[in-house]
Amino acid sequence: MFDTMTMTKLVGGLCGTFLVFLLGAWLAEEIYHSGGHDDHQAYVIEVEGAEGGADEAVEEVDFAVVLASASAEEGEGLWRACRSCHALEPGQHGTGPSLHGIVDRPVQFFDDFGYSGALAEAADVWTPENLNAFLEKPSAYAPGTEMSYNGMRKIEDRANLIAYLAAFN
Repeated sequence: MFDTMTMTKLVGGLCGTFLVFLLGAWLAEEIYHSGGHDDHQAYVIEVEGAEGGADEAVEEVDFAVVLASASAEEGEGLWRACRSCHALEPGQHGTGPSLHGIVDRPVQFFDDFGYSGALAEAADVWTPENLNAFLEKPSAYAPGTEMSYNGMRKIEDRANLIAYLAAFN
C-alpha cells in the first residue's frame, strides 16, 4: 500500500510538526517570561483606606434606622418579584401564603395554608426585624423552608419592601 519513501515522508512530517510545537512553546515562554523570576511587584499603587483589605469588618447598619427612612413606593417595585408566588389580597394564596397584613402578625396565621415547620421554629411573629432577616436569605433564617427565593442583598431594598407590605396592614 505505502512504499518506504511515502512512509518516511509521513513520519518526517509528524516529527517536524511536533518539533515546531515544542520550539514554539519554548520561544513563547522565553518571550513572555524573560528577565528572571522575581516574586515581587514591579510597582504598587497606593489606595487610600485599603490597608485592611478583606479583613476589615463590615459596618453593621441598624435596621430600625433604615426602616424609618424606607420608601413604600420603591417597595412596590420590589414587590413584583414576590407576586409570582404570593398575593396581597386577604386569604388569597398562591404557592406561598397571602402577605396581606403580614407585618406584626403570627408566622402561621392562615389555617387553610400548609406552612413548613421550619418557619414556626424560626419565629412566632413577623416583626419587621424578622422579615428583614428572612428576606435576606430565607434558607439561612429558616433552614428547611420550602421557599426557594435566594434572598435580597441590600438592606435598603428589604426595608422598602417591608414598608410597602406594612401599608396593607
